Amino acid sequence: MTSGRLLYIGNKLSSQGKTPTGIEILGPLLEGEGYVLRYASSKKGKIARLADMVVALLKYARTSNYVLIDTYSTSNFWFAFVSAVICKMVATPYIPILHGGNLPNRLSSSPRLSRFLFGNAYLNVAPSAYLAEAFRNEGFEVAVVPNPLVDDITAVHRDIFRPRLIWVRSFSSLYNPQMAIEVLKNLASKFADARLTMVGPEVDDNLDKCRQLALSYGLDVSFTGRLSKPEWMHLSTDCDFFINTSNVDNSPFSLVEAAALGLPIVSTNVGGIPYLFTNGVSARLVKKGDAAQMSEAIESLIEDSEYTQNLIQKSLQLAESVKWPLLRMKWLEILKLP
Repeated sequence: MTSGRLLYIGNKLSSQGKTPTGIEILGPLLEGEGYVLRYASSKKGKIARLADMVVALLKYARTSNYVLIDTYSTSNFWFAFVSAVICKMVATPYIPILHGGNLPNRLSSSPRLSRFLFGNAYLNVAPSAYLAEAFRNEGFEVAVVPNPLVDDITAVHRDIFRPRLIWVRSFSSLYNPQMAIEVLKNLASKFADARLTMVGPEVDDNLDKCRQLALSYGLDVSFTGRLSKPEWMHLSTDCDFFINTSNVDNSPFSLVEAAALGLPIVSTNVGGIPYLFTNGVSARLVKKGDAAQMSEAIESLIEDSEYTQNLIQKSLQLAESVKWPLLRMKWLEILKLP
């Protein structure tokens, strides 16, 4: 067991009703390996959160062996950049952990800032080959370490498959939740028992739009709001397909968790998802925004249960490959002490 000291910078916001992110998943796992961790930040507002991160960096970075920085492509990119500047000032090695399918666009839109942030890093860590490829193409050093699956999840076996869908994401335009309603509409025209459960917190006005769209179509849609992981996993036992409608994505936890649950996965083929799942082998992947293609993919899986079972077995193998006992040595090697 190590006694290294780490400062982890990220959005630690599950207590604010947000979905847990890397800082709340990887951090405790590293604590379990003997590292002493400090975290920033759980502040609700972005300005307060950035200020809290700066204070933590000024107070603890110099005495930390490494600073881990969850790094995103939108406004939170600036959190990572400011963190990198402070780490550079105090000569503490830092490790950006890359999240968000739009980070390759950030490399091209902010080349000088990206060169400083990622070029001065001790190492960049990508959870998918998709991001690793994009960063290596720009000359950055990247290690691939998948997002860890930490829960002891039991897969549910299904002999038959019905058009009962579950969707688990934030209600944000990035994840195109209205596409899920359109998919259900298409299926409902052929299957009387078609239904959809949508799990996740509201980010913008997409939840209201989805409610109105479902009402206008007269569809059977359950909106649960944000649920804990055990809660949505329990709900999933009465569903037969996990659908993902993202416009932009990297390597989402929920898809790997769905694979571990034994749910056949039907997703858009954006970002890192086709690097994670193979179309026709471990999932069915469709074009971004193509509700008709997704509906047809689900219909074909309903009609061919033997093929669907094979798909599930391959995705279960994927889930097994990213469990923490198989990934821990990669992180211990990255974080080895001098």
